Amino acid sequence: MVALEDDRRYFPPYEAVPLVRRATLDNHPEAGVALSQLTGKITEDEMRRMNYAVDGGHRDPAEVVREFRKAKNL
Repeated sequence: MVALEDDRRYFPPYEAVPLVRRATLDNHPEAGVALSQLTGKITEDEMRRMNYAVDGGHRDPAEVVREFRKAKNL
């Protein structure tokens, strides 16, 4: 198997954006700090691999995130 290039741009780019209620940030400012630390740290390929690890590999999401954070020194 090989990954094919999407030369016709059928699939939209993966551009994740965190959405958080203002009340949540007001009550838990540490959440905003944590999210800002992730800015620019996750590539599309990394996100796809993590999604596959959880969805395709049936791995625990918390474990996948812990491994990612450790690899990125977060």
